[in-house]
Amino acid sequence: MTHTDERYLHLLSTVYPTVADAASEIINLEAILNLPKGTEHFLADLHGEHEAFIHVLKNASGNIKRKVGEIFGTTIRESEKKELCTLIYYPEQKLELIKAQEEDIDDWYHITIHQLVRVCREVSSKYTRSKVRKSLPQEFSYIIEELLHERSDDQDKAAYVAVIVDTIITTGRADDFIVAICNVIQRLAIDQLHILGDIYDRGPGAHIILDTLRQYHSWDIQWGNHDILWMGAAAGNDACICNVLRLSLRYANLATLEEGYGINLVPLATFALEVYGDDPCEEFIPKELKKEGRLDEKTLQLTAKMHKAITVIQLKEEARIFHRHPEWGMEDRCLLEHIDTDRQVCVIDGRDYAMKSCHFPTLTAQPSPLTSHLSPLTSHLSLTSEEADLMQKLHHSFRVSEKLRKHISTILSHGCMYNICNQNLLFHASIPLNADGTLKEVEIMGQKYQGRRLMEYIGQLVRAAFQSDTPAELKNYARDYFLYLWCGKDSPLFDKSKMATFERYFLVDKETYKEEKGNYFKLRDSQEVCDRILDAFGVLPSASGAGGARHIINGHVPVHVGQGENPIKAGGRLMVIDGGFSEAYHKETGIAGYTLVYHSRGFQLVQHEPFTSAHDAILRGTDIKSTTQIVEMSTHRMLVADTDKGTELRQQISELKDLLYAYRHGIIKEKRN
Repeated sequence: MTHTDERYLHLLSTVYPTVADAASEIINLEAILNLPKGTEHFLADLHGEHEAFIHVLKNASGNIKRKVGEIFGTTIRESEKKELCTLIYYPEQKLELIKAQEEDIDDWYHITIHQLVRVCREVSSKYTRSKVRKSLPQEFSYIIEELLHERSDDQDKAAYVAVIVDTIITTGRADDFIVAICNVIQRLAIDQLHILGDIYDRGPGAHIILDTLRQYHSWDIQWGNHDILWMGAAAGNDACICNVLRLSLRYANLATLEEGYGINLVPLATFALEVYGDDPCEEFIPKELKKEGRLDEKTLQLTAKMHKAITVIQLKEEARIFHRHPEWGMEDRCLLEHIDTDRQVCVIDGRDYAMKSCHFPTLTAQPSPLTSHLSPLTSHLSLTSEEADLMQKLHHSFRVSEKLRKHISTILSHGCMYNICNQNLLFHASIPLNADGTLKEVEIMGQKYQGRRLMEYIGQLVRAAFQSDTPAELKNYARDYFLYLWCGKDSPLFDKSKMATFERYFLVDKETYKEEKGNYFKLRDSQEVCDRILDAFGVLPSASGAGGARHIINGHVPVHVGQGENPIKAGGRLMVIDGGFSEAYHKETGIAGYTLVYHSRGFQLVQHEPFTSAHDAILRGTDIKSTTQIVEMSTHRMLVADTDKGTELRQQISELKDLLYAYRHGIIKEKRN
């Protein structure tokens, strides 16, 4: 035994001070290894759709409904199963409706509590008593535990169980107990939640999603391009701040900014009315919202003017960063510099492209004194004094938002660029590849990285932007790099030839809107390419043979189910689970999102139809209609032993056996009281 081994065992002996303690823990861990693996849920591209997201968590992607059906079969009516499921999903709200309608509420309490205990017993069956106990609310922990492990059909305990339920009701705690056990059912139905990026943008409730996740028992996130954009804004990157504002205005979604994070948009509205008051800003009106009549004409006009104002400032801010980093090769995206206002064209690669509009009052205005030292061309495209003043106010608003800071801190602490979990490689968008499918080297600050090392270094760089002890030069670069991650062609979160923001807003020729996808998206149907990526990340098949296949799981690009596209690619190696949670994508994809479920029997892909509302779910019992597709089933039921957790537990068992040896051979003395 080495000195290091002995030191570690001495440390371990403080937790397990006797032979009996160490042996008991070995028995416990060996038993856990033979439990079924917990259920993992994978979600991607939530895009602020908080009601649908929260409902999917509450119904465990239809898993609770399925279990209720299996438990009660034909013993109760379908309408009763539906009511029971709705109660489990929304206990507080459903109880209010039931109490207003139910004539014999005590009888209803008796029946319902027994039904809920049966459901809770089923969802807790794959966990140890210790784990279940930790998930129980303190005030009802003992009662729920007793009910879970005693059956009313046991003649010796029937009266005991009946009295427990009677007492819950007669003491006026029935409502609180029902709420508590429903929450336990929801919690135990999902063991681990994986978010594959893009919580932010498009939908109204990204802040609500993050509030929910902050309270969730076990989850991780692989950062998406929209998450990185908001992280960049929180870090003080003004180009990212502009992009966040532009996208929010593009979808007329200001709830997250104003209500969620307290971002003051009055200065932007005031500036937009002053500078673009006479400009119809036709290309900046949210066309879909106008067609659907969601906004009145006055609000539409103000939104369009604010939209154009922040877009022009964004293009200026981006140009400053692109010129500051010529090594990125993105100076060709500084297209404001190529506008010929007299001829109303933009000159790109020597070719004239007609402009939709050429009203740019801030391009020829007097530049800010802060930028008067710049070259004539750059100075011409610098912020005006008014724009600079506006950006200072917006920058301050983002930087002082305490809730935004907390949410970004949560994203940092629970995630990174990729994750490897149970032979599955998780990331949001892509891994940069060469045309032949080999890993592409990407240069960052003079060093080249590829594959796993690239993703790890980017993760370190992102964190450096938020750390107080980061050297100034590195911190400034890290802050700028958020913009490259958002729209750089070799960014693992973008991986396209360009982001055609300028072209879509200002150019007539739609051919210029095309964004050529990177090699990952062109080659991801190849099993050989996917295997090469998995090899590079060290993702090996399970040694036990159970759940032995390995996979890449990502989102980012919506799967067009309505057009026959299959989310399962590369012979099952790759699963793309962006099915369009965002309402903005429903028409494009034909569905409203996916959940990938990985339980002890294998993988199931749950395809969701659009969610109406939580109000409808409570009032009418409507649920998300979901279709389950069997992706891959294991030849035998997977156990904890077949997972990463199993590997960890076997290591602990080995160390505990070493401790037993040390005790029994006198190397370490037991610490008896």
